Amino acid sequence: MANSVNTNLGALIALQNLNATNVELSATQSRINTGKKVANAKDNGAIWAIAQGQRADIGALGAVKGSLDRGVSAVDVGLAAGESISDLLIQLKEKALAATDKSLSTSSRSALNEDFKAIRDQITTVANNADFNGINLLKTGATGFAALANAAGTATLTVGAEVLALGSTNVTVTATTTIGTSTLATTALGLVNASIDKVSGALARLGTKSKALETHRTFVGKLTDALESGVGNLVDADLAKESAKLQSLQTKQQLGVQALGIANQSPQVLLSLFR
Repeated sequence: MANSVNTNLGALIALQNLNATNVELSATQSRINTGKKVANAKDNGAIWAIAQGQRADIGALGAVKGSLDRGVSAVDVGLAAGESISDLLIQLKEKALAATDKSLSTSSRSALNEDFKAIRDQITTVANNADFNGINLLKTGATGFAALANAAGTATLTVGAEVLALGSTNVTVTATTTIGTSTLATTALGLVNASIDKVSGALARLGTKSKALETHRTFVGKLTDALESGVGNLVDADLAKESAKLQSLQTKQQLGVQALGIANQSPQVLLSLFR
């Protein structure tokens, strides 16, 4: 190789190597700073695109979980109110049964009837106030709701209404049912007994739906965790490995700077030939 002051091949090679080391060092520092080996599409387009798709699914599953949370709460409110209505029906049975006694005095029967009507009307109050986030499963006209079940929005978990208002399919006691006479008390007792059985069945169905919503909510939580772990496997950097690589590249950079300095001094040797 000719000695020349115009072209310093050694310096060019040293500079190329130093630039390559600086590029690697910059990439390593970026991984350490962000904690990711794929922080943007420039790092690895294919992996970044896959990770973005999974992040979209994770965000969608967050919406699904929120929908399921609201659904569970709505059903739980319905269950709490339904249990109160069941307790009220048990009290109505006690009053109605007592009123079938033909030996009751007029004043006693009247007192029982007033108690019966007061308890009966509480059922309407409880059913109308069993509301959560605009959802009421117990009042007249209730239609139920459908909670999101998957990230695509193509599947739902449906919870039907269980109307427990007076005069409904489940509560056959009506708003005009009384126990003012022994005959009326006997009729009311039959209606109360039927209502107790039907309300118990309605609450059992709501309990099953609540359990299903909670089970699916747990699954969605686990699925979200698995997806987040998968994204981490794709894009997260091994910081222990990057730390070791950083020290290696810093040493390599220092050596590259020294090599470039030595290469830049080589033309000075030619001066000694002309002294």
